[in-house]
Amino acid sequence: MRVLTGIAAFGAAMVVAPAAHAGINEIHVGVMQHNICVTNCDNANKEDGPNVEFQVSFDSPDFLNWAGSPEPYAMASVNTAGNTSFGGVGLEWRWNFAENWALEPGVGIVVHDGAVNNPYANGTPEAFAFSEENVLLGSDLLFRTSIGLTYDFDGPWEAQLFFEHLSHGQILASGRNQGLDEAGIRIGYQFGQ
Repeated sequence: MRVLTGIAAFGAAMVVAPAAHAGINEIHVGVMQHNICVTNCDNANKEDGPNVEFQVSFDSPDFLNWAGSPEPYAMASVNTAGNTSFGGVGLEWRWNFAENWALEPGVGIVVHDGAVNNPYANGTPEAFAFSEENVLLGSDLLFRTSIGLTYDFDGPWEAQLFFEHLSHGQILASGRNQGLDEAGIRIGYQFGQ
């Protein structure tokens, strides 16, 4: 519960961030469908409810020029049904490919408040019930890979179709790795536009 409270407070702080936007390039607020069926359809009936997502992206520091000048970000995603919420940091690139259109791939790391492993002994009714209701993520830390298709309106506003995948990738942990996929729409505000 402390993680969820911290994520919610962090998200609220990001919404207020424009008042002191030194170094902030843009903010995103969106609604994501939680646990969609893409990489692990066995999870399709586990967890539900949309996630409300907040992200603040910062100006790319000079020392990241060698990597294509990605923007560092901080984000939080709060599940409205009391299921897995998460927050973290990472890097996001922006590739303009047509007038007003851009692709924004990203990579990061998050911490979550969902189930890591089944706390009940294998084969028990409690273990079966727990695994039927919870995505077993296998690690407290997860990688977050993402891609956004962005349309820039005139002025500072943009709209984005967004997809993200959470997984430990057998790197941050071994064993269970059911992962989470989310997709949705985010609205962005770009400072300095």
